Amino acid sequence: MQPGECFEIGFILKPHGLKGGLSIELDVDDPSKYTKMESVIVKMDNTLVPFFVSSLQLQGKKGILYLEDINTIDDAEPLRSCSMLLPLSQLPKLKKNQFYYHEVIGYSIVDENLGQLGLIESVFSTGNQDLIAMRYKEKEILIPVSDEIVSHADHAQRQMMVNLPEGLLDIYLHE
Repeated sequence: MQPGECFEIGFILKPHGLKGGLSIELDVDDPSKYTKMESVIVKMDNTLVPFFVSSLQLQGKKGILYLEDINTIDDAEPLRSCSMLLPLSQLPKLKKNQFYYHEVIGYSIVDENLGQLGLIESVFSTGNQDLIAMRYKEKEILIPVSDEIVSHADHAQRQMMVNLPEGLLDIYLHE
């Protein structure tokens, strides 16, 4: 399996206890959807390593994960700070106008008034606000992800339709 065929669900913080437990943090909207995972892929030194899950106890987004064949603290230590992934086929289904952030990287941003502006370089969260990063006139522009601004994604045309607030581009272009 290649990294492009997976999505990140969180990361391993550190070993937990002496019997191979792992303290983890999930970076997903609804952690409860992942409580019954049978396997997980761990990204170790740019290599994807699949593991079967023995058990997982979650409290909110944090939890303790036990993996088959990870039985001691020495087994668990190399997994410290590694990303956890699942195959794209396990992504929960979305409603019609929803999209996953990884799907829209490289899409064109098309504003209702200004037309095509640039390509989506990344989508990330600051904790309080999710942002779309695009390049426009050689400047990075950050667009808040909200229902008022982002209309929809047109997957067939690889476009993200937006209605930018007046003056948003000027903030970034003003020298």
